[in-house]
Amino acid sequence: MLDVRRMQVLRAVVTSGSVTAAAANLGYTPSAVSQQIAVLEKEAGIALLERFGRGVRPTAAGRLLTEHAAVIGRQVAEAETALADLRAGRTGQIVVRYFATAGADLVAPALARFRAEHPGVRVDLRLVGESAAADEEQADLTLVVRPRGATGEGVRLVHLLDDPYRVVLPKGHPLADRRAVDLAELADEPWVGSERPGPCLDAVLEACAAAGFTPDIAVECEEYATAQGFVAAGLGISLVPLLGLGSRHPQVAVRRVRGPEPVRSIHAAVRESSLALPAVRGLLSALQNDRPEQ
Repeated sequence: MLDVRRMQVLRAVVTSGSVTAAAANLGYTPSAVSQQIAVLEKEAGIALLERFGRGVRPTAAGRLLTEHAAVIGRQVAEAETALADLRAGRTGQIVVRYFATAGADLVAPALARFRAEHPGVRVDLRLVGESAAADEEQADLTLVVRPRGATGEGVRLVHLLDDPYRVVLPKGHPLADRRAVDLAELADEPWVGSERPGPCLDAVLEACAAAGFTPDIAVECEEYATAQGFVAAGLGISLVPLLGLGSRHPQVAVRRVRGPEPVRSIHAAVRESSLALPAVRGLLSALQNDRPEQ
């Protein structure tokens, strides 16, 4: 196999016209340059230089390898420049995954800030799929719901905000005239479940358990807007996180919950290896600075 470094030594000899001049340019001794050329000729299996006057000139094989060495030299220089741009956060691509209710109020303003500061970086931004764990493994940064203080293998969990749940009531409900509702007051109500199994539902169930009851799920639903529709129709009450209430049904009342207040904690799950990239750190900073007001 041909050694790339020795090919660059050959190129220096051919360009300068002599071993002595090449040695001076490279900071080597003439004997060291001659040894490198000899090893390269052995690797190539053919002579690369021939004497010409007081210097040397390339053979046909020498010219061929010199041309390839020039191409390799340019490619290495381009790679070094690209790597420097990547290290500085001027170029590159980062892979980001998010869940739907975090999009409008959290991701959108943060991404706008990031693009203004890093215009040369492409962001591959997509919704979390059915396999959230696989998305988290492949992405540089994933928005996730985790309990406060949770840890992850190979990722750093950075807390962004706590998203409190609100109770959604039919407009004519007896509790609709309250500013806040005690969670225990909802124990005997039929519930419209707004969450699929996972950390979001866990936050609701844990709060209900602390209030001394298990909710009676009369209608199963895994989409916040649809849950509001069921509530408006009088089929039950529901708990929906604040970020999930961007579009409110006109026939429901939304009130604070206390005793306790269910809360889901939103984190950025960042791959440890990706934290070395300035672009990833820049997006993380934007997410922390552009958190929506509660």
